[in-house]
Amino acid sequence: MKKILTYIFVTLGMVLLLLILAGGYLYFFTPIGDIIQSVAIAPTDTTETSEVGTADRNPLLNEAQESALERIGVDPGKLPTALTSEMETCFIEKLGSERVNEIKAGDMPSPVEFFKVQSCL
Repeated sequence: MKKILTYIFVTLGMVLLLLILAGGYLYFFTPIGDIIQSVAIAPTDTTETSEVGTADRNPLLNEAQESALERIGVDPGKLPTALTSEMETCFIEKLGSERVNEIKAGDMPSPVEFFKVQSCL
């Protein structure tokens, strides 16, 4: 009887561990994580300057990128407004040139990517 109970609890523990690991992977490394974070974290600033939307607080970012940064708790107005060659080199080292070009073209950086390049700012 003791062996059966031990087997059941060890099996349940392993299943629970696998579910936690799978959930963590989905949350941090897939677009599902971005969706969950956008629902869970409200924007920090709702200052409106026109009928269309919020103020353009950083000329390097489009409106979608600014709102994504606000959802993860970053103020786009506090980020640099000009991209130096040293910054771009650091971004390429951290993310790769292909991904940097995609982000410059308007693609959304994930929260994980932002925190990878935070030291470059």
